[in-house]
Amino acid sequence: MIRALYTAASGMSAQQLNLDTIANNLANSATAGFRQMQLQFQDMVYQNMIAPGSPASTSTVSAGLQIGLGTRTSASEVIQTQGEFNQTGNTLDVAIQGNGFFQVQLPNGTTAYTRAGSFHMNSQGTMITANGDQLLPAITIPESATSVTISQYGVVSATLPGQTTPATLGTIQLANFANPGGLTALGGSLFQVTPASGNAVTDVPGGATGTGTLQQGYLENSNVDVVTEFVQMIMAQRAYESNSKVIHVADDMYSQINGMIR
Repeated sequence: MIRALYTAASGMSAQQLNLDTIANNLANSATAGFRQMQLQFQDMVYQNMIAPGSPASTSTVSAGLQIGLGTRTSASEVIQTQGEFNQTGNTLDVAIQGNGFFQVQLPNGTTAYTRAGSFHMNSQGTMITANGDQLLPAITIPESATSVTISQYGVVSATLPGQTTPATLGTIQLANFANPGGLTALGGSLFQVTPASGNAVTDVPGGATGTGTLQQGYLENSNVDVVTEFVQMIMAQRAYESNSKVIHVADDMYSQINGMIR
């Protein structure tokens, strides 16, 4: 019965982390570029009461007797499905139709990746994110520029004074990964490379690597399905209650045994 107490406690602890993950998903259901997190579970070590294949009198035990010792959380996976597009009409709002990520430079000089394409200009006219991180490769828009256009292939152009033909200011590049689910979240809708994700493969939008194309004037919404998260929350609650019930039953059995000893 001690085994039952600790086994049920492991289930309660795992479901608490599951609920924490669900709560974070729901809290960011309106965050542009947010990627849903999904918790994965794994059964723990088993105690062999009778090992399969061990001899029993004149026969051999085929199945054996194993008692599981509970569950634990093994990983939190980033779900990289496409979110819905929200038309904003803002010139520097850009959504990715495909699997790619924008590349930005963090204050410490490292590169991070994001799906949130709400860009602005700093005092020098360089395109930056809402957090102030510079888009890579850097693209600077002159103060006098008008009618800034970002094509589906990432070409940024604008009309400059005295010119009739739009001038090309640069090309946005996107990054792709062999396993985008292996990226680690930094907050602020930013991700960073891990050994599980593989190194970034950069290409222009519409290239052969499958990074996707761009849509100017749109933002990609969070890919969180609120209805699904509510269903998962109910299931987590029921699983937590079931494990709690096991603890109560095991405690009652201990109480009865203690009464017999007295």
